[in-house]
Amino acid sequence: MSEMIEIIVDGDSYFAEEGSLLIDLLIKENIKLPYFCYHESLGADGNCRMCMVAIKGQKRPQIACDTLIKKGMLVDTKNDVIEKVRTDILELELVNHPVDCPVCDQAGECSLQDFYMDYGLHNSKITIQEKVKHNKALDLGSNVMLDQERCVLCARCTRFTDKITHTHELGIIGRGDDAKVSIMPGKKLDNPYAMNVVDLCPVGALTSKDFRFSQRVWFLKTAESICHGCAKGCNIYIDHNKLKYKDDVIYRFRPRRNDAVNGFFMCDYGRLSYKKLQENRQESILLNSQEIQESEAIQKTQELIQKYKNKISVVIDANLYSEDIQAILDFAKKIDAEVFSPLDIYIDNDFKDDMLKSSYKAVNYKTIQRLDIQSHMPNKDTLIINFNHPQEFGANEQIDFLTHKRNESGLIFPLAVFSESSGSLTNEDEITQSCEKAVFKNSEIPTVREWIKRIDL
Repeated sequence: MSEMIEIIVDGDSYFAEEGSLLIDLLIKENIKLPYFCYHESLGADGNCRMCMVAIKGQKRPQIACDTLIKKGMLVDTKNDVIEKVRTDILELELVNHPVDCPVCDQAGECSLQDFYMDYGLHNSKITIQEKVKHNKALDLGSNVMLDQERCVLCARCTRFTDKITHTHELGIIGRGDDAKVSIMPGKKLDNPYAMNVVDLCPVGALTSKDFRFSQRVWFLKTAESICHGCAKGCNIYIDHNKLKYKDDVIYRFRPRRNDAVNGFFMCDYGRLSYKKLQENRQESILLNSQEIQESEAIQKTQELIQKYKNKISVVIDANLYSEDIQAILDFAKKIDAEVFSPLDIYIDNDFKDDMLKSSYKAVNYKTIQRLDIQSHMPNKDTLIINFNHPQEFGANEQIDFLTHKRNESGLIFPLAVFSESSGSLTNEDEITQSCEKAVFKNSEIPTVREWIKRIDL
């Protein structure tokens, strides 16, 4: 580890590793600095020139993304010269930009908008008719659309496919005003992490086909959660909105930075898994395909438990929160039942890769193993009480607590999905993480813990 040294930024003292990048310190300390091309996961590129700072002893402004920290360095991030440099750079960026913010999906979370309000505010010297036109609404594949006119040529997307996925689908072709991001000849953007370029894009050049024109970002509310697509447990933001008189709806998942788990990224499978979360939901209590009242269902459950005393198997989904699993274990002990969670059904070796996708498509299977829960199939001659496990058991008598519709035989209780509850999970690397409740439905569906309390034996 390098020596920690003191430098002065805008008159304040900060400590950082000698030889580290100046821009990393400024970002870490929340010192306001504009930049397009730099990203912590991609390293310095130095092409946008927006992160100019003044350094004492240097004749001209320097880019912070390519400046190494030295002892006694005096840095100024805001003076008249620096402000003029940023304004001039923004004017160049906007020379051929279509300025179509009212119809752009990035409006509200666009760096170009933010920086213009902070450093631009100049009068354009070019009319709309004089601007160089590029292609719009190009389908790159993998749910990504490209608007070449909005691009600021930061090269984040091309560096992502070169340095992170090593699939090399994107490149910058042409020179001068004709330069633009494009798909390489004969290729499509089709790697399993392609939609991360949408997050990386600082403007509205790369947008998601899935999210496109579905919701304005300033209407969205955001909750911190964990992706349930596999055992990696990638950190995510759940963006949702409840329109007047309608139900709360999830519009997208976005990766949330966690350097110990998923870094800045997530796979496209996990990103789009929010759709299945909201489709085909089990929302009513059923007894042999007929809707019944909760009181009748609870009475029926209690009768079945008494009927099969000492001959009950409880089955747990390995995607449930640890708090739910513990509540089920306490419930099973109370009714003298054996507890199972068959794990083989979650294994998909074709899904696994060397980045973020695990062969276990169960986010909390480590908790099942830690608690030494039996992972083989239960005896189908018992009463099986299934808490959302995906396996078909073929039992003579079965009580199911399900998030989504499957069959309509037996006694079925609806169950809240993970976004409608809160709890903790332990991923395959044995890192325990927590999720907050994101979605508040008009008619709340009970969680595992709530159902167990209501059954009260």
